[in-house]
Amino acid sequence: METSRIIKAAIIGCGGIAKSKHMPGLATVENVKMVAFCDIIPERAEEAKEKFGTPDAKVYTDYKELLKDKEIDVVHICTPNRSHSFITIDSLRAGKHVMVEKPMAKTAEEAREMCRVAKETGMKLTVGYQNRCRPESLELRRRIKEGELGEIYYAKALALRRRKTPTWGVFLNEFEQGGGPLIDIGTHALDLTLYMLDNYKPKMVVGTKYKKLTDPNCANEWGPWDPKEHTVEDSAFGFIIMQDGTTINLESSWALNILDPIEASTVLCGTKAGAQIKNQQLFLNYDKDGKLCEECPDMNYTTTMKLTAAAIEAKQWIEAIVNDTDPCVLPEEACAVSEILEAVYESAANGGKPVFFDEK
Repeated sequence: METSRIIKAAIIGCGGIAKSKHMPGLATVENVKMVAFCDIIPERAEEAKEKFGTPDAKVYTDYKELLKDKEIDVVHICTPNRSHSFITIDSLRAGKHVMVEKPMAKTAEEAREMCRVAKETGMKLTVGYQNRCRPESLELRRRIKEGELGEIYYAKALALRRRKTPTWGVFLNEFEQGGGPLIDIGTHALDLTLYMLDNYKPKMVVGTKYKKLTDPNCANEWGPWDPKEHTVEDSAFGFIIMQDGTTINLESSWALNILDPIEASTVLCGTKAGAQIKNQQLFLNYDKDGKLCEECPDMNYTTTMKLTAAAIEAKQWIEAIVNDTDPCVLPEEACAVSEILEAVYESAANGGKPVFFDEK
């Protein structure tokens, strides 16, 4: 990577995901300087500047004012889902490369427009699906490319919590977010699964969604919520058939009564072997010499593998900008995730009626 060029980055939205992932990730990349911070709550932007910014970093409450700074190369958008599309489009048209937090947008139509504007402007656009960058994901992707699993024809995308409904921010607000656990954590599991399959062409989707655990005083790891503010589902499930016949079961919930919660997990079943990413570990199953075998590879064997997913995500993203290469997550791939999620919601709203995609 060309390390002499300094990339000047700006953060739009300085809340939880910016503080826990984006800013710490960028801070590990030597040739990045965070020079601008924007938040509708000025104290949050000031706090971010003090912790991650250059001494002369600027603070804004209006992202459009931030975008006027021609020295800024890249912006990271960490706002609620409703504003992803228009802030991204404004940023691209202002000549900035953009990483937008997942999901790409509140709606599939918005995601498609973001892809169109990225092409129109020639600026790079990527989406924060950092689970692709986890050590176990990198290892599984390598093994799949080398043919170890054979033809993969069945998969599960799993994002299931036991009584962990988020009670802060706007997670429970359908207007701001577009949905609940499906669009929040289900999106990660689906993206990871499609990435492993290298398959972004759905044929048909059937979906269901539920809001069953409605007592705000029930056992919940993150405390009670205001029922008037909880306007999204607590669980959603999808049955997806891809154009090549591959089947995917998508399961997502914030508050399912299960014993074994699991997030950012994919199960892959191939003709030669199977695999699962579970609790940040890779498990393989196969037959050898007529016997069934299981394996959990050790991930701690290279310097890269010891980096956090946020650091790996940030490093590859900045390398893509400096070297004019593709980022790990292409906008068209993230758009396909949004299209499938929307189809699950559409099917669920229509009593499980199948949603069919054009075969192109």
